Amino acid sequence: MAATLVIFGASGDLTSRKLIPALYVLLRKKRLPAETTIVGFSRTAFSHEAWRERLAESTARFIGADFDRETWKELASRIFYFSGDIERRDDFLSLNDFLKQTESTPSSTRIYYLATAPRFYETAVAHLGAAGMAVETHGPRRIVVEKPFGVDLSSARQLNRKLHEVFAERQIYRIDHYLGKETVQNLLVLRFANTIFEPVWNRNYVDHVEITAAEELAVGHRGGYYDEAGVLRDMFQGHLLQLLALAAMEPPVRYEAEPVRDEKVKVLRAVRPLRPEDVAEATVRGQYRGYREEPNVRPDSHTATFAAVRLYVDNWRWQGVPFYLRSGKAMECATTRVVIQFREPPSMMFEGGPRSPRDSNRLLIQIQPAEGIQVHFYTKVPDGGMRLRMTDLNFLFREKFSSPMPEAYQRLLLDVIQGDASLFARSDEVELAWSIIDPIQSTWDVAARPPLLTYEPGMWGPAETTLWMERQGRSWFDTCPVLH
Repeated sequence: MAATLVIFGASGDLTSRKLIPALYVLLRKKRLPAETTIVGFSRTAFSHEAWRERLAESTARFIGADFDRETWKELASRIFYFSGDIERRDDFLSLNDFLKQTESTPSSTRIYYLATAPRFYETAVAHLGAAGMAVETHGPRRIVVEKPFGVDLSSARQLNRKLHEVFAERQIYRIDHYLGKETVQNLLVLRFANTIFEPVWNRNYVDHVEITAAEELAVGHRGGYYDEAGVLRDMFQGHLLQLLALAAMEPPVRYEAEPVRDEKVKVLRAVRPLRPEDVAEATVRGQYRGYREEPNVRPDSHTATFAAVRLYVDNWRWQGVPFYLRSGKAMECATTRVVIQFREPPSMMFEGGPRSPRDSNRLLIQIQPAEGIQVHFYTKVPDGGMRLRMTDLNFLFREKFSSPMPEAYQRLLLDVIQGDASLFARSDEVELAWSIIDPIQSTWDVAARPPLLTYEPGMWGPAETTLWMERQGRSWFDTCPVLH
């Protein structure tokens, strides 16, 4: 299968840090199709050889000790560079001529990867259309769009309209690297390839679901972007709502792109909208001490670096079960996980057994780090009468599989080349996610409710977050690390 990957914004950080190393590893694993060509497009003036040398240095740095010069030489022979301005339509016509010369066959699959700043997305799409580069007369044409997919519902709809003026929805691959993680995909396997979990995966047995994406690092050099985005746009609209959809969805009829995405969309459509008057009670927001002193952050910034949000999925399976979504910067540790907290037994006859949901069985799906699964359950204390103690069963990927966990971009790039959109967001999915987040963000911005709380770096967010859960008869699972 012949394929040409055109990377717009080729001189940027994403290309050198993620895309080229991922393609290198795919080649090393003999998974990259033999006739794959890579063409970089950017304004920076490079010869083919100069760009290859620059990429050799960055790839060696990110791959580390496993970097192999012979493998790189093979990949480098497929890499080309085209200097052009993304705002000049004529440069796209010249690029099209160049691609025809470099492609191994006229029927090559072409993939246009927008690794540029989001403000250039619509311009690039319009110029691709004007140059006739989206037409599939001579082979498949696909476009990859990096997050963010807009900054609110209105801008997301605008971006989708511009994309659909040139490309059909089946040609569009909106990439969220979280969905390329092995442990995210394993959430579907855990649920739908086993018979022991799915029967209790519902409101009859589950008290609540906790989805946490905590970051140990502060904002750092991303202050300019982050101060405009904030935690809801940065983490909730994409990553956390994707995890919610995978945790709550019904089994698709087949593991194919459209059935999988149909079920995710049904979940997002069933999420109960938060009215402005509900936001203060259903959310907590905070900002870590010292955030306003970060580079490129406004000294009077009210941007939230932490949020906890309670949502409900109003369908047959999940009616009445709260989903708690939480994310923040400068927290106690880096961890992304899904916690299924089960109900307490209807009657407890043993000493020390669960008396509330906070003491009951739980299932932890650890997305990163220490990827794996943990089950918490009660057992009898030896030689202690009928006293009980909570214990656990652990599964760690690194203990059961010898190979390291692959980077998400390896899977996602290969899926784009092969035309599998299962792990990519559809337009209605993106817009539904924004329709959930927009009312929260707008209430925070306009009504300033709930108050913006301060928390110390290295904590699990503001202290009020713990009290907020306690008032609901629940508690966060705040153990770090989860699996060890």
